[in-house]
This record gives sequence, structure tokens and C-alpha cells, in this order.
Amino acid sequence: MLGLYIHIPFCRQKCIYCDFYSMPRRVPDGYVDAVIRNIKAYGRRYDTVFFGGGTPSLMSPRQIGDILSAADISVGAEITMEANPETVDAASLAGYRDAGIGRISFGVQSFDDEELRMLGRIHDADTAVRAIDTASRYFDDISADIMLGLPRSDETKLRSTLDTLLSLPLTHISAYMLKVEDGTPLSRRKDLLDCIDEDMTADMYELTADTLIHHGYRHYEISNFALPGHECRHNLNYWRCGEYIGIGPAAYSCTGGVRSHVPSDTELFMSSPVQVCITDDDAACSEEERMMLALRLSEGYETEDTALLDRAGVFASRGLMTICGGRMALTTAGMLVSNEIIAELMCVMKARS
Repeated sequence: MLGLYIHIPFCRQKCIYCDFYSMPRRVPDGYVDAVIRNIKAYGRRYDTVFFGGGTPSLMSPRQIGDILSAADISVGAEITMEANPETVDAASLAGYRDAGIGRISFGVQSFDDEELRMLGRIHDADTAVRAIDTASRYFDDISADIMLGLPRSDETKLRSTLDTLLSLPLTHISAYMLKVEDGTPLSRRKDLLDCIDEDMTADMYELTADTLIHHGYRHYEISNFALPGHECRHNLNYWRCGEYIGIGPAAYSCTGGVRSHVPSDTELFMSSPVQVCITDDDAACSEEERMMLALRLSEGYETEDTALLDRAGVFASRGLMTICGGRMALTTAGMLVSNEIIAELMCVMKARS
């Protein structure tokens, strides 16, 4: 399986928590030309396509269609586009569908207007609801992102956001715990940082997982929930250590065991005949990495390593993992401390290699 990721590093404005490579400007035609040029240069056939950003929905349906027309895409491929609620309407959504988009993912973050203003989001809750409802006329697969552990948040606000999510025609929901990244405006806002409570964030994560599971969503990855059959195939390919090609500044690729990235320089990307790629790892997808990625998934990691299973058994006795035969997986509680668990298991693997 081969995935194609296309990075669209343009937004109407930056959010205070965002450390992705993006900038507040319109999408220049030269950027679309560069993306098409690179797709043709790679000349591969893709099983999934994902437009990420930034805000891909700043592109017109014509631009999306031109890009997809340049790619060799397998029959039945999953084609996803991220969108912000305030950037779409019925005409553009119909246009994206006709251009080839089959799955749309909305950056909602919250259905509380106070939280949205604090995050620097342009849309309000009503705009997000209308965008999702309108999208349901044209798409069968609709996802929404929310953020947990927001400054000044509480259980009442979260329950309200979850109630709204569950009232909407969503097949997929992503719930990310807020991470304060160095250099972002949020990292310099002490008035907000003092309001972020790690214990409350953990409680909100468990409340979210319990609520969505109760309503039929499968908790298939640490931050992702889907109705059966609506898991994001593109992202599953990442977590299963599959191959993918990234196009655009700051995009990553992993093919043939080599992981590389494109420099975070839009002008360089647009002016280069073929995008510059810098190798980060020429021995990617080691067994340690496969385990690390597999343990993000509810399906877990299968092994015959008795030392590894013995160590996992210690976590299982504390309710953090399950073990069935040779397959070990994190529980919801274990997912909250996944970094620590995975680090210990990787030490066991390295000691035996």
C-alpha cells in the first residue's frame, strides 16, 4: 500500500497552539503547479491521498481537481481533505466531491465559542455545525477533530462538545490532547498555561473515550475513533509502517526503508524542478519502530519475544495493557501513558538485539 500526502501550508490565520509549517496567505497558482510537477516526477500509483495543512480548503475545487488528475490513483482509493468550517459552503463542498474528494475532515477543536476564541479559531460553533451538516449532503465519510485539556475548560464544556459531536452525521472523530509546543504563541501565554491541568486532561480523555465507545465508535488508535469500517486508511498506513510519499515543504516520505523530509521553504519548493528531499533515516521501519507504531493501535503488536511479553505482563497487571496469545495492546488507561510504556518495552527489545 502506498499513500500520498500533500501539504498545503497556507491558512487565513495561525492558531495560538500550532507549530506546523504554515503561513497566513492565499494559495498561489505556482504552488499547485509545483505539486503537480512533483506528482508526475514520482510517477507512482497511490492507494490513499491526503490533503493536509495548513488549510487545504483554501484551495478551489478546480485546484484540487487539477492535482488529483495528475496522480495515478487506484480504484477505490481513499481521498481525504482537511477543511476548516468557515472556508466551505454548499458550492465548494459539491465541487470538492466532483473533483474526487471522498472523505472530509473538519478542524473543529471545540463547540464552545469561548474556547474557540481563546484558541484563535475563526469559526464559531454554529458555523462548524452548519459546515458538517452541509457536508453530509455530499460526503458519506466525515471526520471532526476536537482538542482536550484546553485552558479554562471543564467537564461541562467537554460534555456539551461531545453531545454536539454525537448529534452530527460523523463517521470519524479525532480527540487530541493539547500539547504546548515551544515557540508558539500559547507557550508564551502564562495566563493560559497556568490553567492547563494534566490530571483533568487525563480525566477528559477517559470521559471522551468512554462516551464515544458507548455510542458505537471504535477506539482504534490513541486519538482516533471511528464507526466500524470508517477508520482512516491513510493514517492506518502510517501506523502499520507502510510506505508513503509526501509532497510540499515540511512533508515527510518513507519508501524503501528510507525516511526523508522536504525543507520547510515554500519558495524553494515552488522554484525547484523536483522537490529537495533530505534523508533522516536510511534504516527506517526497524522492529522497534514497528512496535512503537503498532501500540498506538487497538490491534496492538504481535510478538514471540518472551522477555517482551513478560514485561508487558507487568503493565497488564496494572490495567495498562492486554495480552492475548502473543499480541499485546494498550488499554485506554495505558494509552494515557503510552510514551513511558513504549520506552520501557523498547529497552527490552534493544537489550536482546
